[in-house]
Amino acid sequence: MAFPDRLQLPLSFDPARLACDLDALAAAPWTAHYVQQNYEGDWSVIPLRCAAGETHPIRMIYSDPTATAFVDTPMLAACSYFQDVIAAFVCEVRAVRLMRLRPGSVIKAHTDLDLDIESGAARIHVPVVTNPDVDFQLNGSRIEMAAGQAWYLRLSDPHAVANRGAGDRVHLVLDLVADDWLRGFFKPSAGDMPLRRVP
Repeated sequence: MAFPDRLQLPLSFDPARLACDLDALAAAPWTAHYVQQNYEGDWSVIPLRCAAGETHPIRMIYSDPTATAFVDTPMLAACSYFQDVIAAFVCEVRAVRLMRLRPGSVIKAHTDLDLDIESGAARIHVPVVTNPDVDFQLNGSRIEMAAGQAWYLRLSDPHAVANRGAGDRVHLVLDLVADDWLRGFFKPSAGDMPLRRVP
């Protein structure tokens, strides 16, 4: 099966409840993304699931491809709807992070090795808060993602993001094992799947 470089999944989440859970973390620390050469401005992370045993902030926001066990962080306990969102993915869920790009910040063009369904790993983006002036480019083509949608992106391909708006862009980013359940969304018949809303 040939897989596209992007796919909006037939899952829909409540933008108001997503934003409410984000507000519940107002006092939580954001950790600057550790690959500083890949961005300009403020790109930072809150870990909601991380590799088991990690306690250092940098290690907690790292989605370790060699890790075999992942656990919820204390930050997730305050966010019942984020828990519902994670539970909607009926496959193995590895790292889960909130990733924030502040206004005027840019993630430079780069690739993330082995982050594609062909390699057995899939990264899903669920926008929590965003704005029309966020420019997400994948393979030189823009993807417009609205709050509450769920998108698979083949990030082993070149991608870049610029937040040219006045507000933060925050995505809930889930790293999943690409099993038969997830691959089912890519079958030709999947176009007839009804949209599943998570209230």
